[in-house]
Amino acid sequence: MNVIHHTDADFSKRLAELTAASSLFDAGIEQRTRAILDAVQARGDEAVLELTEKFDGAKLTAGQMAVTQAEFMAASLKADNALRAAVAEAEANIAGFAGKSKRKAWSAKNSHGAAVGEKFDPFQRVGIYIPGGTAPLVSTALMTITLARVAGCSEIVVTTPCGKDGAINPAILFAARAAGATEIYRVGGAQAVAALAYGTETIRRVQKVFGPGNAYVSMAKRLLVGRVAIDLLAGPSDLLVLADETANPVFVAADLLAQAEHGSGHERVWLVTTSDKIQKAVGKEIGRQLGKLSRRELIGRVLERNVWLVRVKSVADGVALANRISPEHCEVITKDARKVSEGIVTAGAIFLGNWSPTVLGDYVAGPSHVLPTDGAGASFAGLTVDQFQRRTSVVEYNRAALKKALTGVRKFAELEGLDAHGKSAEVRMGG
Repeated sequence: MNVIHHTDADFSKRLAELTAASSLFDAGIEQRTRAILDAVQARGDEAVLELTEKFDGAKLTAGQMAVTQAEFMAASLKADNALRAAVAEAEANIAGFAGKSKRKAWSAKNSHGAAVGEKFDPFQRVGIYIPGGTAPLVSTALMTITLARVAGCSEIVVTTPCGKDGAINPAILFAARAAGATEIYRVGGAQAVAALAYGTETIRRVQKVFGPGNAYVSMAKRLLVGRVAIDLLAGPSDLLVLADETANPVFVAADLLAQAEHGSGHERVWLVTTSDKIQKAVGKEIGRQLGKLSRRELIGRVLERNVWLVRVKSVADGVALANRISPEHCEVITKDARKVSEGIVTAGAIFLGNWSPTVLGDYVAGPSHVLPTDGAGASFAGLTVDQFQRRTSVVEYNRAALKKALTGVRKFAELEGLDAHGKSAEVRMGG
């Protein structure tokens, strides 16, 4: 763990280290990802199958990439009552939240008396990446596919890694189908994103790619912008806890460890506190709790380099640092936490007080847990249902409204030297 204090002589230098760019702009990851994308673009299914065998150990044929109806049925039969209840509870909250933020068409009159407005149509075919690997994210299926269904997308295409035997975690299959997936392919990694973006003989290309993933998945999405639309850059997880003396160090330590356990080694967590006591207590609690966790070896990789316990001078300094880091998740555990949170404007999601751990957002609270990572929160917001909708502006003039607009049209056409532009309006008025 990295422990720093605002009175340290090298405090500013250490802050620069903890806010440095992470895997999102790693040159080595970018080079390797480009090679994968080029291979899939050039060779389609053949490259996807080769890469699946190389990275996941599964030797498949093109005909085996798509999940069958028999597999869906088997996954459903394996789903016990507890899983069904958890999926139903989370799905209801996610769909309810999404329904409130779905954008609706509107129309109004402009200064010429013409009707102007917007309409919002669902993307017809979307691709959704669901991480698998050491931690099959069943919850991510709900946090993405549900939004696509609520938006009205007719084709919801899911890709997710399979095991060496070619099987997909049955709980992921159950949740994905329950949420509304129409196609599922047992393909993961950057090659899956490439297949969705370029299309292959088996996987038809989509209009937009959604979902979180490891550093290679995020890099693939970044490099493919223009070939396909993307939602945001959601890679290895991170969490910043802003705490004063009112925070419970047991709770804080548990939350930091939870975000460090995903297993890629690129996860990052920060405690930013105004209290020496909290800084020391959280450090001790991390050590005490770690030994009891099943994924302690994976967490240990993150603890070595990407866990920071930072003592700042004031809550205001903590807010400034949070905005500089732009964390995926930000817990505010201070006096008047809601007021303090108003100053945090770059976080993916904010959790207030001792009783709002990030895990609630991960699983059941309602807002999607697909959030910007690696500082991308400064530019991107978290996943929302309207990102599955295409916005189109709509303009309708009649003759009287066009006549009122003609003077302005003529002047702009004259200024820009585009006389045909002006004529296209004038001809309608007999000019």
